[in-house]
Amino acid sequence: MNDIWAIILAAGESTRMKTPKMVLPFGKSTIIETVISNVAASDADKMVVVLGSWREEILQVIGKHTINSCFNENYRQGMLSSVQCGLRFIPGAFRGMLICPGDQPMVDKVILNMVISAFKSSEKGIVIPSHEKKRGHPVMIDSKYYVEILNLNPSDTLRRIMDNHPDDIEEVETGVPSVLKDIDTPDDYINELKLIS
Repeated sequence: MNDIWAIILAAGESTRMKTPKMVLPFGKSTIIETVISNVAASDADKMVVVLGSWREEILQVIGKHTINSCFNENYRQGMLSSVQCGLRFIPGAFRGMLICPGDQPMVDKVILNMVISAFKSSEKGIVIPSHEKKRGHPVMIDSKYYVEILNLNPSDTLRRIMDNHPDDIEEVETGVPSVLKDIDTPDDYINELKLIS
């Protein structure tokens, strides 16, 4: 009942990267493995990786890890459909979900724990990390929104929940720009590699 589930979103088509970005080298492993390692080192209790496009390529990389995964047949409908897929995978009752983009290997356990800790100590149902007053990811959402999220049109976005419940949001200033950045393009990738080299 008190579990925090991390839902790692890795179903996208990587259209701007023109290659399966999740399996690109990053540090000592790959982008997706770094995200998995960061989540595993955090205070999240359990995790599931949502796959879609490039499923086989990603499974070849993460298959050596003992990790839950699910396949989103509707991945072309957008990110919300993957969130919904991850939610359906979670068995039984849980406390909250940490929605982690699979292309944010720069978000380490310190940032993840900031968000989780704020959620546990706050009375708010939605916790969003920010940098210089700009909202980023990963977002923490109370399980009380489980049904509402599943009932959203998959072509919508998770922002609908934030728009529906503005008074139930707490922003956490992280002091780092990584919560605002993901790896979408070759230039994004090169820039992030420079920062870790």
